[in-house]
Amino acid sequence: MTLLAQRSGLLATENAFKLGPLIRQLEEQGHRVLKCNIGEPDFPLPAHIRDEVKRQLDADNTHYSDPQGLLSLRTAVANHIGDTRGLAVTPEQVVIFPGAKPPIGLCQQTYVDPGDEVVYPSPGFPIYESFTRYVGGVPVPVHLREEHHFSLDGDDLVPLVGPRTKLVYLNFPSNPTGGVATMDQLASIAEAIVRLAHPDVRVYSDEVYEDILFDHAQHCSIASVPGMEKRTIIVSGVSKSFAWTGGRLGWAVFPTVEEAQVFKNLNINYYSCFPPYNQEGARVALESPLSRPVIERMVAAFQMRRDQVVAALNDVPGIHCARPNATFYVFPNVAGACRRLGAIDAWEELPAPQRAQSSPSALLQRFLLQRYHVATLDRRSFGVLGSEGKHYLRLSIATSLFDLEEAIERIAQAVEDRRGFAAFVAEELGARPIVEAPEIVHVA
Repeated sequence: MTLLAQRSGLLATENAFKLGPLIRQLEEQGHRVLKCNIGEPDFPLPAHIRDEVKRQLDADNTHYSDPQGLLSLRTAVANHIGDTRGLAVTPEQVVIFPGAKPPIGLCQQTYVDPGDEVVYPSPGFPIYESFTRYVGGVPVPVHLREEHHFSLDGDDLVPLVGPRTKLVYLNFPSNPTGGVATMDQLASIAEAIVRLAHPDVRVYSDEVYEDILFDHAQHCSIASVPGMEKRTIIVSGVSKSFAWTGGRLGWAVFPTVEEAQVFKNLNINYYSCFPPYNQEGARVALESPLSRPVIERMVAAFQMRRDQVVAALNDVPGIHCARPNATFYVFPNVAGACRRLGAIDAWEELPAPQRAQSSPSALLQRFLLQRYHVATLDRRSFGVLGSEGKHYLRLSIATSLFDLEEAIERIAQAVEDRRGFAAFVAEELGARPIVEAPEIVHVA
């Protein structure tokens, strides 16, 4: 007998949050860390939403509520889905959750038996992969390729979907790549799923970045493909569109009322219910005509940052950055930078246990944080299986343009600092220096 259940060791973490203590430690040492790691809009909660939350608090709307979610919010969600996806949705199909993240694991817990296969995008949100093992499922990554604009179609799923498939995750617009999918691509994906998978297979469509779109790109949902509304779970929330990450309000629209009732029961067991004052704030966010102009101003700011950041990154030797059509992330290819620094050679020389837990881009990510005080995330943070040989970083542009410009200046300095990187590897990881290294360059 051991203290912890074996499954506890199967659940990984989310590195965007894991970096927090390391960043604080560097800040306590007097360094200014440029935070390009966290996916949180740097905009305030819109005033009309904040005012509604205050009004609800003043009205003492602070008590237990329906574990499925307030009918007023579920109605607003149903209407929103109907207006934006062209679907007939009832409030009885809608379940409210504390954010858009809990349904990821709860759906695996509900639909997946041990040995069932879960297909998910990689790179993708890390919990898709790690929670699969936690519930005893088999993770099956579908790798998004840069040359295909980090999107996919039915041909990509054909070799992966089969009789053991139980759940298929889609995430458009995509975290971490900013990829989007056209309706034709989604129709191709739907055709492959209908042809190859059991009718009871569910498609989990993570659409939480639905409003963060650039260059006239449009958000399309696979649930809008004829027939797929009977197979698709649509998930979204307030964190990204309304810059309300602390509100912890998300929702899922299930294909049937019966499935929604199963998740209501899970809410009863896990959460009891959710703050009714925040739910009414989310209702106003969805219903108020004041919301759309606020979202458009935020998206315009992100697009301007994206344009400048992508251009600046592409001027850094060894880095190539495609221009994302959505979200507030850029996902540069840093293979050339890893080669220039000697990160690939350094990774290959690590002892096998360390090598299995790292990658060249992970070494670069750590070097940028520890020596140049720029917080980013590496490729392995978004799916480990099959990530070997894929050298990318994710930078969040949800921070000021001033900080982003300085971050890229530091990155440009770092990728030229081969000796500093060699010393970092030797000091931090206990590996043999690649070259003779002088004193490490520190950036305040």
